[in-house]
Amino acid sequence: MKLVFTSLCAGAVVFLLRFLAALLREEQSLSPPPIKVYLARFNPPKPRGELIVMNYKNVVSKSAVETGKRAAFILVAAMLLTLPLHGQHTPADVRAVAPVPPNAQASAATPQTEQDIVQELAAMKRRIEQLEAALKQHEAAEQPTTVVHSAKANAPTVISANAPVAKAATPGAEALLPQTAAPEKPAKAEPFAFADWTWLNGNARTKTPAFDSKFFTPEIRADVDYIADLNHPKDDTIGGSSEVFRSDEVQLTQLGVGGDFHFDNVRARLMTQFGMYSTTTPRNDASPARGQWDLADAYRYVSEAYGGYHFNALHGINVDAGIFMSYIGLFSYYNFDNWAYQPSYVSSNTPWFFNGVRVQIFPTEHLKIEPWFVNGWQSYGRFNGRPGFGGQILYRPNGWLSVLGNQYALGEDALNTPGRVRYHTDDSIEIKYYDHPEKSLSKAAFSLTGDMGCEHGGGVSCYGNSAKGPKQDFLGFMFYNRLWFHRDLYGLTLGGGKINNPGRYLVLLPPINGATAASGTPYFTENPGDPYKAWDASATFDYMPSQYITFRWEFDHRAANVPYFSGSGGITPLGGNTGAPGSLVSGFTPDLVKDENRFDLAILVKF
Repeated sequence: MKLVFTSLCAGAVVFLLRFLAALLREEQSLSPPPIKVYLARFNPPKPRGELIVMNYKNVVSKSAVETGKRAAFILVAAMLLTLPLHGQHTPADVRAVAPVPPNAQASAATPQTEQDIVQELAAMKRRIEQLEAALKQHEAAEQPTTVVHSAKANAPTVISANAPVAKAATPGAEALLPQTAAPEKPAKAEPFAFADWTWLNGNARTKTPAFDSKFFTPEIRADVDYIADLNHPKDDTIGGSSEVFRSDEVQLTQLGVGGDFHFDNVRARLMTQFGMYSTTTPRNDASPARGQWDLADAYRYVSEAYGGYHFNALHGINVDAGIFMSYIGLFSYYNFDNWAYQPSYVSSNTPWFFNGVRVQIFPTEHLKIEPWFVNGWQSYGRFNGRPGFGGQILYRPNGWLSVLGNQYALGEDALNTPGRVRYHTDDSIEIKYYDHPEKSLSKAAFSLTGDMGCEHGGGVSCYGNSAKGPKQDFLGFMFYNRLWFHRDLYGLTLGGGKINNPGRYLVLLPPINGATAASGTPYFTENPGDPYKAWDASATFDYMPSQYITFRWEFDHRAANVPYFSGSGGITPLGGNTGAPGSLVSGFTPDLVKDENRFDLAILVKF
């Protein structure tokens, strides 16, 4: 009997040793499985049901270590298996049995030995499973966080080294179960971020800021021009424009330094204006003449200055207070943003800024609703006892269409004339009808703007001449067509417009003898019923070697039904301004003519 057990044990040991040797040879001969490596790039494809290895070098280097660990576990398992087999040789395991015939003894011993081996193999299998589970747990703790894309939802699931460990079904073993993060609510799309809007008239064409930070995005603007007025006024003074002021001279129209502040939903913007704008813009506002404190000097070096807060509701809500741009008339206050240097009357004669409070509401990524509460019509203060109210609706359903509406009402904006109320509507549409950047003609777009308005009360009427007073209204339009060439390196714009403004309440007053909007002038009256009709046309060529600079050449023709533009004699009395601004000067008559032709050359910079 002892000889039989000895033979069986020796055979089993030899068999297991050969089996283990074969396993080791097979493990060494197996080539490592191919590893799919996905290099990081913009919007990489997201394969379904595959593991994206974020650090493939670590995985390759650890494959050899893993092979060695498996071999070591196999040797341990072999030792565990041979121990019980050797235990059958000890006297304690030998049982006294009754003598049986040799053939019966053999038939009885064989089933008992096989059952013992099966039980021992099952125990060994369980032990190996426990060791492998512990090895997986140890390896998982060393692995970096890996993103796995679910084959069902294609949503990333994060497996972290700190993820909780769940107990395995097998007693004594542990397995690492991936923890699926709760799906986050998708962030709402930023308003108008679905398309590139740098083609729009009135929008800056810079695609990326020169510098940005978490707290501040700086902005620098420079607008320098040389105007050649073919009327050649001897005092070099140009009137009737909110962009062009001097002839045959190099002038700094604007130097602006500022930017946007943004932190923790708090926002603010500042843009200064040094140069001609700091004088010409305040002189067109009559409100500082009412009351004390010199509002014109207080604000003359500021074009935009406001602070506010961003609420994370809908697609965003901004509440701002201060001086902000109005964009009535479509064109931007900053010439860099526009298709032309001299906009038509509809834009040049309507407000560039408001002083008050605005609320920007974005119900969707395509729509903005912006109500205003303001001091008045492009004014630092109130003209009378009532402020103005207005708003803007901007709708952009796709990347080639922009629809804009600005409305203004209820403001009493005639100085020293309480009860005269102003209404105005300004509506624009812009369409990009051609876009092939690979061709010589890169893009083409047009803008169309129409304005209507009127005043009533205080001796005037909205609806024609009546007992309440003469008709006082505004009607105008402007149209521009823009072409871009050679991947937007060059631009060509043709356009113009026309207005009719009886009562002249929106006509820019020529600066005759230093006249301002508050002083007025006897040489060009703005009384109820005074007729004014005008039209203009322009051709603009741009060279844009960088998104931050534009070299501009432009020809303008402007005409009116009454003498309005500076003639060769100029609009300044001999020896300079005399008396109070806008006063009558004995022996002096300004040279006003009905048309004007000029060339505008400008260098425009924006960072």
